[in-house]
Amino acid sequence: MAENKTRRKEAEKMRLDKFLKVSRIIKRRSVAKEIADKGRILVNDKPAKSSTNVAVGDELTIHFGNKTLVAKVEDIRDTTKKDEAKDLYTIVEETTKSIDEQ
Repeated sequence: MAENKTRRKEAEKMRLDKFLKVSRIIKRRSVAKEIADKGRILVNDKPAKSSTNVAVGDELTIHFGNKTLVAKVEDIRDTTKKDEAKDLYTIVEETTKSIDEQ
């Protein structure tokens, strides 16, 4: 019985790079891994590597050049269709820095 609980908890988590690809926030897992490993992604305000596990309720802050995206993880699935990908997260905030601010 303890083994089932362990499996269930593992199923509720996913590697950061895989989540970003499955949710289509970032198109390729290799790009998601590269961005995470450069320290440009925070999970719950803590620096995250590509291997960091994310769970439902976690808040992701992603810095893309002059754009910052804050998203909340709503669901975790191993695979998803393109039109269902947006159900995996909610955008909390999206900001763009102007050239003057950089």
